Amino acid sequence: FQKNTFTLRSLVQAGMDLRLTQGQFTMTGSHLLLAIALISCTSQLFVDANSWWSLAMNPIQRPEMYIIGAQPLCSQLAGLSQGQRKLCQLYQDHMVYIGEGAKTGIKECQFQFRQRRWNCSTVDNTSVFGRVMQISSRETAFTYAVSAAGVVNAISRACREGELSTCGCSRAARPKDLPRDWLWGGCGDNVDYGYRFAKEFVDAREREKNYPKGSEEHARTLMNLQNNEAGRQFREPFDVACSGCSEMADRELMSVYLSRETNQPSLHLHRSKSAGGGGLKAVYNMANVACKCHGVSGSCSLKTCWLQLADFRKVGEFLKEKYDSAAAMRINRKGKLELVNQRFNPPTPEDLAYMDQSPDYCLRNESTGSLGTEGRLCNKTSEGMDGCELMCCGRGYDQFKTYQYERCHCKFHWCCYVKCKRCTQIVDQFVCK
Repeated sequence: FQKNTFTLRSLVQAGMDLRLTQGQFTMTGSHLLLAIALISCTSQLFVDANSWWSLAMNPIQRPEMYIIGAQPLCSQLAGLSQGQRKLCQLYQDHMVYIGEGAKTGIKECQFQFRQRRWNCSTVDNTSVFGRVMQISSRETAFTYAVSAAGVVNAISRACREGELSTCGCSRAARPKDLPRDWLWGGCGDNVDYGYRFAKEFVDAREREKNYPKGSEEHARTLMNLQNNEAGRQFREPFDVACSGCSEMADRELMSVYLSRETNQPSLHLHRSKSAGGGGLKAVYNMANVACKCHGVSGSCSLKTCWLQLADFRKVGEFLKEKYDSAAAMRINRKGKLELVNQRFNPPTPEDLAYMDQSPDYCLRNESTGSLGTEGRLCNKTSEGMDGCELMCCGRGYDQFKTYQYERCHCKFHWCCYVKCKRCTQIVDQFVCK
């Protein structure tokens, strides 16, 4: 073999503990083949470490802000797979809202896990959550689900607000049990479009992978798809909200709600046949029927109703419950996920799935991505996960005093403002050693 020369910078970028001074080596052909194989593997790891979640961390310019000759939007966005980049080129105006959806999901994740050892911390702008997402754990399952739900939420609302060129207000069919004199068709959140676009975009990365059937990588792909769909299939009991309605109108609206709960099919069943498969039925349950009264002094002589997304906090709470009851899965010989414990019922499309046990997250660990709990605030009197005993993993805690400021002694002044004083209070706080 002839001697060859090449650069190993990609190994450094992939995170390998390798230090090169000049970056060039001369080696025989056999060594060259080995190095190329290493580069291929580590490059794949580097690519997988990137994620579309990074759209939440880096501000995205709207397409109209680009001047002639500027670099195209999609080529500047890191973390997109090939399929996602193609969708970006076709739907550039959607990318801002995908970023907003990812940001919504991350914030909700951090709220739901604020009192846990793993608190959904972001570690960088590329992989976002770091190496911890390489573990097929419950935490990974929740993160995939809540971020997918965030995209549905953001795209559905952007359609309603007229921000996207390919969609508008919801075209959901009128509920059959809505009173005849109530108008249907106020501009509602387009949950139908939000679901379909989120499914295409978020799942694109998983569907374009071609791992051997039955391999660990194939199992992880199936797990990710399951959890993405669970995030999009949030269910909640049918709810109604009436803005500006009198007490009598509220009672009338509630009577419709009660009759539909006992005798009538749910709202999500009344949709156009072109809306898609069974997954969309569950997505419609993300929405409430919101109504607004029109009339003199709350007489509610006219009522207008439309489809409105549920508050995203309800989505987070629902998925947190699914996190607690997530199904432990494994890949079988047929290349499908199956329950580790066959005594349990198989997971539904709404359930989260995981394959690896979670690390304890007590100590900082570079290999697992755990940041540890050193320096975390804890509650001395709590016996839950936020208590100092569990949060600090038995290492003990330090106590210090801090100033807390709050508004107090508020008074209403005519007309029309409230004036408050600023009170200072010294409180005890506890941090893990």
